[in-house]
Amino acid sequence: MNNSHCSARAAPAEPATWEPERLPYNSSEILFPALDVYHDDDAHSAAMNMAIDEALLEGLTVPALRFYRWESPALSFGYFGRFADIASYQSERDLARRWTGGGIVFHGEDLTYAILIPANDAAFAESSMSIYEKIHRALCDALLASGLNPVVAGVGDPGSCRATKARRGGISDAGYSCFANPVRADIMIDGHKVAGAAQRRTRRGLLQQGSIQGIDIGNGLVEGFAKALSANCCERKVDEEILKLARKLAQQKYGAESWLRKR
Repeated sequence: MNNSHCSARAAPAEPATWEPERLPYNSSEILFPALDVYHDDDAHSAAMNMAIDEALLEGLTVPALRFYRWESPALSFGYFGRFADIASYQSERDLARRWTGGGIVFHGEDLTYAILIPANDAAFAESSMSIYEKIHRALCDALLASGLNPVVAGVGDPGSCRATKARRGGISDAGYSCFANPVRADIMIDGHKVAGAAQRRTRRGLLQQGSIQGIDIGNGLVEGFAKALSANCCERKVDEEILKLARKLAQQKYGAESWLRKR
């Protein structure tokens, strides 16, 4: 990775039934002038993974990309989801209510990532949809480079995973798998959704949590995704200060029954 910006500062404290429209995109477009990349090789609990993302956003000064792993099969569901919709999985998966929106996502075999944009970065001023599309266009470039033939879907809303069937049936967003319900700018291969995400925007910045599933996640996909987002990437480690805050958030928030059963 290009480390030209690293020394300038210290490290920051399921199948669709329709054929999607291909969105035009410019593969030369770079979203971030600089990007910190965290390869979190330590597997964490679902609560801790959610907490690390929030802790990173707290002290963020440069856009960041974090890839992470799960210590056991997990399930995350959106902030507005109902616990009752996922309660039956409690005995078989580690459950977490995300800070971001969206529906159910099963974790374990997927490539999970978070992109964090500080409020002082130019990209933060763009609309949530614009950011969502540009991130997925970068991912699309990386998938193309790995020999796949991805399509960027052209209908729906980002991060909501709302299906007409779900709304008519009175089932909350959390009651449906995000990967069964493609929305605008999700990534499709052969009619199947392989990448989706959800967002949270605060005064400190924007968090996008995403999952890539059902494909070979090797072949340089991780490196290609980072390079498609920025030509100036710097590898970072999640330091102890971030982990200390994350442990507190995991204990008091994401791992608490009051948060899990919020709705």
